[in-house]
Amino acid sequence: MPGGGKGYELEDGWLVEVESGARHNHVAQRLGRFIDAGAVGAAVHLCVGSGWEISTRGGVRKPDIIVVPRDVARAAVVAEVPKLVPGHEVRLVVEVLAPGGGTERTDRVRKVHEYAAAGIPQYWIVEHQPAVRVHRLVLTGDTYGADQVVGPGAMFDAVVEADRPFRVTFDPAALLEV
Repeated sequence: MPGGGKGYELEDGWLVEVESGARHNHVAQRLGRFIDAGAVGAAVHLCVGSGWEISTRGGVRKPDIIVVPRDVARAAVVAEVPKLVPGHEVRLVVEVLAPGGGTERTDRVRKVHEYAAAGIPQYWIVEHQPAVRVHRLVLTGDTYGADQVVGPGAMFDAVVEADRPFRVTFDPAALLEV
C-alpha cells in the first residue's frame, strides 16, 4: 500500500484514503487517555492511531482507537505480524469524524454495519465540529443500537466489557482542551 498502508483503508477491494488533521488527532489522543485511565487493572491493550487494523466483511479498517485483550496484542507483537485483528477480538472501536471529508458517511453508515457484523461490542463515533459530541453504539444481537449521545457539559459514562469490565467517564468538552 502507498506509504506502507498508513492513511488508507481497504474497502470493497479499493484503497480509500483516511483523512485526519491536527484537531482530529488531538481529540483521538485525549480520548485515548480517558480510556486508558479507565482501563487500569483490565488486561487490555489500547492503540490510538492507525497502528492496528480490523478485518471486516467490507475490507480492512484502521480505526482511530481500538481496544483488544492484552493476549491478542501480545501474540501479534511477538509474532511480528501485521496487526490485523479479527473483529470478534475487539472490545471497543472508536472513529473520530473528519467533517466534510468523504470518510464521514463511511464512519456513520458503512462502519456501523461492518463493525456490528464483526461482533464488536461497542462503537463510539466522536464529532468535534461544530461541537464535540460522543455517540455510543452498543451491539444487541447483530446490530447496534444508539445507547447515548453526549455533548459538552454533560458526562459520558460507559462500561467496556473486558476480563475486568472498566468504566470510562468524561465530559466531551475535555476532548478539545489543550
